[in-house]
Amino acid sequence: MASGTLYTYPENFRAYKVLIAAQYAGGNVKVAPGFVFGETNKTEAFLKKFPLGKVPAFETADGQYLTESNAIAYYVADARLRGQSDLEKAQVIQWLGFADSEILPASCAWVFPCLGIMQYNKQSTERAKEDVKSALQALNTHLLPRTYLVGETITLADIGVACTLLQLYQYVLDTSFRKPYQNVNRWFTTVVNQPQFKAVIGEFKFCKKTAEFDPKKFAEFQAASKSGGGGGGGKEGGSSKKEKKKLDETELALAAEPKSKDPFDALPKGSFNMDDFKRCYSNEDETKSIPYFWEKFDPENYSIWFGEYKYNDELQKVFMSCNLITGMYQRLDKMRKNAFGSVCLFGTDNDSSISGIWIWRGQGLAFELSQDWQIDYESYKWTKLDPSREDTKKLVNQYLSWSGTDKEGRKFNQGKIFK
Repeated sequence: MASGTLYTYPENFRAYKVLIAAQYAGGNVKVAPGFVFGETNKTEAFLKKFPLGKVPAFETADGQYLTESNAIAYYVADARLRGQSDLEKAQVIQWLGFADSEILPASCAWVFPCLGIMQYNKQSTERAKEDVKSALQALNTHLLPRTYLVGETITLADIGVACTLLQLYQYVLDTSFRKPYQNVNRWFTTVVNQPQFKAVIGEFKFCKKTAEFDPKKFAEFQAASKSGGGGGGGKEGGSSKKEKKKLDETELALAAEPKSKDPFDALPKGSFNMDDFKRCYSNEDETKSIPYFWEKFDPENYSIWFGEYKYNDELQKVFMSCNLITGMYQRLDKMRKNAFGSVCLFGTDNDSSISGIWIWRGQGLAFELSQDWQIDYESYKWTKLDPSREDTKKLVNQYLSWSGTDKEGRKFNQGKIFK
């Protein structure tokens, strides 16, 4: 039975995973009292234990240290939660990864603006909604013949995925949006009403009306962040404390996150206007947008690459293959300003392939500009294309028009645009 101290703040859905796992396993996990985000985690004593200063963080009873919520939850869990067989253990890890890569980015992009902690962007929000639908559909299909995600009892897979879905079900998934996903709704309702969940999150209330972006709320959050209100420390008058909205885990984490410099900024801008091309491609027929691309393309400062997925023999269901593409797009979100991609799936269930063309600023492989962009790129074979060659133009035109076949003759099934 694991025991120790968990450093976090209230309503941290990542910490919920740890606390719920401890409830099931009977672990003695105590939340550190008096923790103030932005203060406690910046002290010399805290950083000596946890150098990155991130939470949740866990100190075991015998003085060992753990970070990353999935790892901490795994540590405090018991064998039943981790999976009964090697296969089940792998499936648990699979679903924890699914939550982090397929659900969480889309949830943040949709929910954060509604909470006032991120500027609203219509394109990003609409894309996030579609990504949420894809993730829910994958879950819905998986849960059709099952009560739980792995095996016949609740595991860390259920705990991790349910906790990552909490904000979506709480703020934006109203009755009409979640109606098509009855299997997911049934499973989620079952899970959050377990005594071990209720002991941590309390009575869960489903969203009745989708939250929307409030410019005034966003302005107030920005002002509070700049004045240090998000830290929760220092002396304030009683009325000021009442007026300020207490920031939850996601707000605090976002406010504290340093603004990273765009790696593309070091490269020449050139004459190709990526935004103009994206607008043209989105609004015009291919008979206009494709010639527009070749007319405006700047080969001196931009390059074209062909990416081929290396593990096509492992692809199974089409919707799962599409989720691979969607997940990669989400993890490359900060590339969008200076990159464009058209990735296509060819073939059918159990006989398909993934490949696509990418265009970005610079002549090198863009993923190597930032470690944050390198999660997926090694799963692809990358070939730089010569824009002056006719076979390059033919290939680019095929992927921009979503037509033709792959190298093995599989017919085009569907595509996804990165823009």
